Amino acid sequence: MATMQQLLPVISDQPYPLLFATISGAHLYGFPSPDSDYDLRGSHILPVSEVVGLDTGRETIEVSELRDKLEIDLVTHDVKKFFSLSLKKNGYVLEQLYSPLILHTTPEHEELKDIAKGCITRHHSHHYLGFAQTQWKLFAKEELRRVKPLLYVYRVLLTGIYLMQTGVIEANLVQLNELFKLPYIPDLIERKLAGAEKSVLEDADMAFHLSEYQRLLGQLDKASQSSTLPESPSAKPALNDLLVRVRLASFTNKLG
Repeated sequence: MATMQQLLPVISDQPYPLLFATISGAHLYGFPSPDSDYDLRGSHILPVSEVVGLDTGRETIEVSELRDKLEIDLVTHDVKKFFSLSLKKNGYVLEQLYSPLILHTTPEHEELKDIAKGCITRHHSHHYLGFAQTQWKLFAKEELRRVKPLLYVYRVLLTGIYLMQTGVIEANLVQLNELFKLPYIPDLIERKLAGAEKSVLEDADMAFHLSEYQRLLGQLDKASQSSTLPESPSAKPALNDLLVRVRLASFTNKLG
């Protein structure tokens, strides 16, 4: 993985203060290819003047660039948008929030991670079911079957099952497979780590992977049905309170 010194300048160049910034994508999932880009994700804080005025600030900032030979894809959302997304059955933003690969953090980031536990519901299973189905279709329709979408299929299914069972977001396939112990996962990861981003599985056993995909889909559905996670999020009041405090603090700091 690139050193922090190579990635931190991208963070410091952002136009607004950041609540947090983390690394997502293949580096978080545990199977980056040598040529994988760096997916940086986070949340920024628009000043009050760019929220209440007629001309509002950038709710979402996207930056794609090549820096020091690294392909970087950065996306940040204003805190209000990020908090709103967190209240939906959106596992993607929660994976960004709980990523252990932290480039920038604040006390409010730590507070948000605690509050966001109240955003997790049984219905997050739909996010992982839908994501797995999309990736399987992508893998199955390709004439040259790439290892990347297949790894995504297994990653999101295991993340979803584990979430339904424990209420904990775990996006790293290596860590997940320490529990699930699927014997074919290490070989797939090794191929991805050693090859290019678009490396293919010339010997893919489609019947086997289809069987495993369907089995894990069923396991995720069963885990959702038996999960003790709540039906709806409870974190909205706490998120609202944090949003107000963060926004007012940005106004006070500017005056100071």
